[in-house]
Amino acid sequence: SSLIAKKGAVSSIVASRLAQNVRELAKTDFAIGITGIAGPTGGSPEKPIGTVFIAIASRDKRMAKKFHFSGNRPTVRKKAALKSLELLKKIL
Repeated sequence: SSLIAKKGAVSSIVASRLAQNVRELAKTDFAIGITGIAGPTGGSPEKPIGTVFIAIASRDKRMAKKFHFSGNRPTVRKKAALKSLELLKKIL
């Protein structure tokens, strides 16, 4: 069965796989994978609205982190994008 079926679409491993696959397909040095629940629906007690996993992949380094962002859907998406760039800067 698929990774999403096993781990759920919003998970560290899925964010990591997204980043790895994008890097390989685009033939880039770095890639970012983001998956989350931006709302306004879809949250659960285990993964409430605002739960986001961000992964960065390079040839030798990988990192994935879980975050909880507050706000409406556009705000959560913006915070996730900004945080992903911050993490990319750290890995450089």
